[in-house]
Amino acid sequence: MGMYASVRGWVQADHRQRAAIETIIEAARRDLYSGGWAFPQRPFNWALYVFYGGDIREPELSWLREQVESIAALPPVDDDNDMPIGVFVISNERATLSVWEVRDGAVHVRPAPELSWILHQ
Repeated sequence: MGMYASVRGWVQADHRQRAAIETIIEAARRDLYSGGWAFPQRPFNWALYVFYGGDIREPELSWLREQVESIAALPPVDDDNDMPIGVFVISNERATLSVWEVRDGAVHVRPAPELSWILHQ
């Protein structure tokens, strides 16, 4: 049957990047897990925050990470050259925690034992 991982996180981007982000997510659509993505109903304030939350089978983490990597690599849309940033926390049934840091056009993975409090629900 396989092990599950809990994924929760967000990406901050420019509102003008929303269509590109939606295209990335739609191109990778999987009925079972794509429903974890959430967008604000309408633009407000300065930044677009796109969220993901869900429990997925561990082998599907690469499917989700590919989407996050594509979003991270979106080119800047203004003179500030700001690229998407964000963080995703991943835990699994073996009580292992890691973080995907979205910055500098890439996804950087690191262990996150300091977040062990998340496991005590």
